[in-house]
Amino acid sequence: PTTTGFLHLGGLRTALYNYIFAKKYQGTFILRVEDTDQNRVVPGAAEGIEDMLDWAGIPPDESPGRGGPAGPYVQSQRLELYRQASAALLDSGAAYRCFCTPQRLELLRKEALRSQQTPRYDNRCWHLTPTEVAQKLSQGLDCVIRFRLEKGVEPFQDLVYGWNRHEVAEVEGDPVILKGDGFPTYHLANVVDDHYMGITHVLRGTEWLASTSKHLLLYKAFGWEPPRFGHLPLLLNKDGGKLSKRQGDIFLERFARDGFLPEALLDIVTNCGSGFTEKQMGRTLEELISQFEVGRITTHSALLDLEALPEFNRVHLTRHIENQGLRQKLVRELQGLVELVYGDQQVAPDVLENEYVERILLLRKGHISHLKNLVSSDYSYLWVRPSVSRQQLQTISAEVDEIGKLVLGLMTRQAAALTVEELNKDLRSLQKQTRETKYSSMMQLLRLVLSGRQHGPSVAEMMVTLGAEEVCGRMHRALSS
Repeated sequence: PTTTGFLHLGGLRTALYNYIFAKKYQGTFILRVEDTDQNRVVPGAAEGIEDMLDWAGIPPDESPGRGGPAGPYVQSQRLELYRQASAALLDSGAAYRCFCTPQRLELLRKEALRSQQTPRYDNRCWHLTPTEVAQKLSQGLDCVIRFRLEKGVEPFQDLVYGWNRHEVAEVEGDPVILKGDGFPTYHLANVVDDHYMGITHVLRGTEWLASTSKHLLLYKAFGWEPPRFGHLPLLLNKDGGKLSKRQGDIFLERFARDGFLPEALLDIVTNCGSGFTEKQMGRTLEELISQFEVGRITTHSALLDLEALPEFNRVHLTRHIENQGLRQKLVRELQGLVELVYGDQQVAPDVLENEYVERILLLRKGHISHLKNLVSSDYSYLWVRPSVSRQQLQTISAEVDEIGKLVLGLMTRQAAALTVEELNKDLRSLQKQTRETKYSSMMQLLRLVLSGRQHGPSVAEMMVTLGAEEVCGRMHRALSS
């Protein structure tokens, strides 16, 4: 990736397919940072990308942070390699120095557009003699190094798109491979690095498919064996439009901050694409690796429906809750969220005990799509014991004591097997034992006792989630206040 910003879903998908491919065939997944366009480098972006790959559960085997035998893994630290490589191409005649000014190149571009043609360099400096080049260098003129494109490129077999060939010399001018500041362009840097790092396979976005013939010409000019290339189709919105970076809603930091599980993101970006024997929600990374076949990747664009992400997250959150080790991590996270959201309120110490928090997770399993759902206002009753007076309750019904006794008796009898369905039936039966309190009034009174609120989950759901002991405790406090 480039270091122009944060890692987004498109970049995650490319990294994920490379990771899965490497692990499927016991290979090495390498992160190499491309920072050759120094004007666009964002400080901290390289570290942020690696952090997000770690968070996503697809850490590179070799990278700027981890190091490795083929380092350095940042292109701005490999400039001497590119200088030597371009010098070799100059010596062989496969490259040449270009002294055209930015002003001349801009005029060429405008003239082409005026003539309704595709802008391209006219290869003017290709024809300079060695004497003319030496003379211009002695004058201190700025120059770049361009690669001489050949006609008649050989076809190559892409892992996804099959046989391909792009006659780049017929539609493009000779590309710059080394800029005046000594930094390479992508074309030279990726070829040189892939060779020296021993890269065998490259999976990258389909936007590079047309440039691959150009890169293969560079490999041929160096006399190097190229890697196998596979180009991944575009990742688009569900309506077929481009994923928007402007809103910041496709960057991984946003999903991590909003409480999405990395497994849910990996699942959804592979589910909307291709390359796997099965397509069902809830696949783990291990399942993705075992099901992956590069030959199954189609050339159709992948349409990503982010509205479905909460449901993917719900499925993976349920799996986390069911796993004892992962559940303990969720307990700690939920305790932290409760303290963060309700820290300035009267949170009872026993409400944060592991056993209680774990029970809440198990009871709400399948009902929540985010851990943070459990600290929303609807669930505030779980963490903050309400302060309700007998006087408040008596404004709802004069039969406060009778209702209290009936509920306490019910909780004692039903403590072992509380279910929402059974409780709803039992509460209907209790109401019939009162003299004049309507069912709606009794529910209003119980809701106030349990949560101090007038809205939220059903009374039966609150009772089940709180548990018999906590329900009895809140009822006793309300009756004695």
